[in-house]
Amino acid sequence: MVNALSERLQVTVMRHGKQHFQEYRRGAPVAPLKVTGKADTTGTYIRFWADPDIFEELGFHWDLVSHRLRELAFLNKALTIVQRDERIDLEYTFYFEGGISAFVKYLNRDKGWVNLRPLHVEREIEGNTVEIALQYNQGFTENVLAFANDINTIEGGSHVTGFRSALTSVLNKYARKANMMRDQDPNLTGDDVREGLTAVISVKVREPQFEGQTKTKLGNSEIRGQVETVFSESFTQYLEENPPDARRIIEKCLVAARARDAAKRARDLVQRKSLLESSTLPGKLADCSERDPSLAEIYLVEGDSAGGSAKGARDRRFQAILPLRGKILNVEKAREDKILTSEQIRNLITALGTGIGEKFDINKLRYHRVIVMTDADVDGSHIRTLLLTFFFRYMPQVINEKYLYVAQPPLYKISRGKQVSYAYTEEQKNRKLAQMEGKPEVARYKGLGEMNPEQLWDTTMNPANRMLLRVEIEDAVEADKIFDVLRARVQSRSRSTRWVATSRRNKSWPAAWTPIGSSASTSSSSASTKRSIPR
Repeated sequence: MVNALSERLQVTVMRHGKQHFQEYRRGAPVAPLKVTGKADTTGTYIRFWADPDIFEELGFHWDLVSHRLRELAFLNKALTIVQRDERIDLEYTFYFEGGISAFVKYLNRDKGWVNLRPLHVEREIEGNTVEIALQYNQGFTENVLAFANDINTIEGGSHVTGFRSALTSVLNKYARKANMMRDQDPNLTGDDVREGLTAVISVKVREPQFEGQTKTKLGNSEIRGQVETVFSESFTQYLEENPPDARRIIEKCLVAARARDAAKRARDLVQRKSLLESSTLPGKLADCSERDPSLAEIYLVEGDSAGGSAKGARDRRFQAILPLRGKILNVEKAREDKILTSEQIRNLITALGTGIGEKFDINKLRYHRVIVMTDADVDGSHIRTLLLTFFFRYMPQVINEKYLYVAQPPLYKISRGKQVSYAYTEEQKNRKLAQMEGKPEVARYKGLGEMNPEQLWDTTMNPANRMLLRVEIEDAVEADKIFDVLRARVQSRSRSTRWVATSRRNKSWPAAWTPIGSSASTSSSSASTKRSIPR
């Protein structure tokens, strides 16, 4: 693939005491393979130049490459990988003696450990290698990464199934053996034992069978039993040899079980209120008349003032408005039972119609565009971050199906006489001012509630000229780290949280965002007033 996408590629191979060389131009060999000298080592050296006829923009994303190389160094302990950028004299060296055990510690940094020493096991069984590292943290979310032959199997597979089965079985047996559970107590469930779990599963398979061309799910049936056997024996031994850690793990699981029961009662209450009849929908929801989810959209708006403007601006045929009062609960710091007792979150779940938890059904989503629309200030950034965190942790399917968006209201209104335009960044404002004659008036919008309905429609809600940012998850590990950082920033009320939705304007965009639609900058005198349902 690299050869096919390269203008030029050179390969040097050291093998059997000889050095071989061959060069290609746009995928075709320039000359036959030839011996160019002697070699006292083995290895392959590849040098390539990306084809400018294929790539609009040449260059390498340093962070993207370094993330993958760091991952490979974790998965192959004691392997040294050097990343060097000779243009700016920058160099990283990746080396982890602890392998995936160090990987788990890296993922769990700053999260508070339950078991101080991670479990680590590596064993060869029937020609395959099984390696697992595990550590619990004091959080509430599961973070299990699975790899097969160094390929991240994001959809899991037989190795993940074997791991989960063994994890639940071993912890139940140990809890009863240690008299931490009564005979009449029900067994811990998979959800109970995976709360706060961070684990890396890495298998090396001689003949891997992946499901689909993307290699995101491992299908080898024999791997399940091998992983289950290796992990069960090692985890049982770990618990018996580390009683204090074992007790803390079991206690965390038991607390999770009690919280699960409470959450089930709260969830059942929400489910009963999540029917599609309008009589059961939240009172503040201004619903649309469109019943085809693919044509309907809902705006999650900050506060009643902005909600009033949005309700006046919307096209009620396909645009629904749900005002949210203040900041919703930070789901990073609460269990599901507490989350589901929050009125704001219950209203959100009910309005979307999907349910939550085990009964979540993406096919029942009432709107295929869920748009977060908050003020362009610090508080708006906080609310946006809290909403994105909720979707990332409890409704990731909404993100995966590309249904979640962030609206981009303007920061400035620039007017001179009857000529009116809007600017969405400081740089855009300065460019517009430089292009206009005279001394135009500049107004800084402090919130959505300051706009009248016509302005809000023209700039932010009209599908013909608005701009939306679509939320995507390209890398689960990086996304998890970003939300940890944002959680800390929300707590400290840092202004720097604004980068989440605005930094794509200057092309320093986080990997999780993709812009959708055309620029929302428009003149109110020329803005389209035709309100057709968008395709």
